[in-house]
Amino acid sequence: MCACVIVLMLTWGRGPLSVPSVHLQGSCAGRMFDSRDVRFVVGEAEEKGVPLGVDRAMEKMQKGECCLLYLKPKYGFGKEGRPELNIGPHAELEYEVTLKDFEKAKEPWEMDLKEKLELSALVKQKGTHYFKAGKYQQAVIQYQKIVAWLEMEYGLQKEQEKDVHALIQVAQLNLALCHLRLREYTHAVENCNKVIELDSGNEKALYRRGEARLLRNEFSLAMADFRLVLQVNPANRAARAQIAVCQRKIREHHERDKRIYANMFQKFAERDAKASRLKRVREERSGGGGVETLTEPVAKRRRKS
Repeated sequence: MCACVIVLMLTWGRGPLSVPSVHLQGSCAGRMFDSRDVRFVVGEAEEKGVPLGVDRAMEKMQKGECCLLYLKPKYGFGKEGRPELNIGPHAELEYEVTLKDFEKAKEPWEMDLKEKLELSALVKQKGTHYFKAGKYQQAVIQYQKIVAWLEMEYGLQKEQEKDVHALIQVAQLNLALCHLRLREYTHAVENCNKVIELDSGNEKALYRRGEARLLRNEFSLAMADFRLVLQVNPANRAARAQIAVCQRKIREHHERDKRIYANMFQKFAERDAKASRLKRVREERSGGGGVETLTEPVAKRRRKS
């Protein structure tokens, strides 16, 4: 469960779900703005006016459970808010959700390949719809379904394997793009790596991994990816421009390091010079008459025989 969705379970139940029927009560700053029974498909709750955080919580709930959800804006109504409910932008929400019933979707092993491919095509369309609407978290949910359904398919005929790999690559590439928009660059790199495992010369995967690494300040790795893009497609102007950006960033990084180290060494030199001055002053004071010395010879006392 994401840290932006804090869940407190009040009662416990049993059973996985896919199309839940819930009773929910939503509050903001102590004011209840929503109280109703609603039924939705997990991953598509927003179509019923239910925020993403409630949708994601369904993945962890079981029939009969009641829980309190504390939603940060990212998993609530975001920067737009919900003016029709008198909820402003960046509002934190509290939901009490009771899972009354559900319809269980088929597990991947309960579907044949034909059904998985048909469902994947539909889900891909939904993901694209969410992406174009700027709802990247919802798009992620859709594309992840495709990967979950197809990534464990083995022993396929050549044409089947081609279709499966094509859908997985599209899903992973779109996930990478979503994670770039969400500034989740590590996830974007992971998605691109999955594509490159299937197709080492995939131009989009190499380019998007380069973008993610550039935004993580991994300039040398990013430049290496953009150079691989040019090996695949020498006419890719965007990759050539990104190499120039990486080179500039590397120079700026080196210049900044030089300034930092120069200032550091200057401070060390000033500190050493100050220490030397203090040492000389102490030595001069200790040898300049501050302590009287004997100038008369001291007669030795005879030892009695």
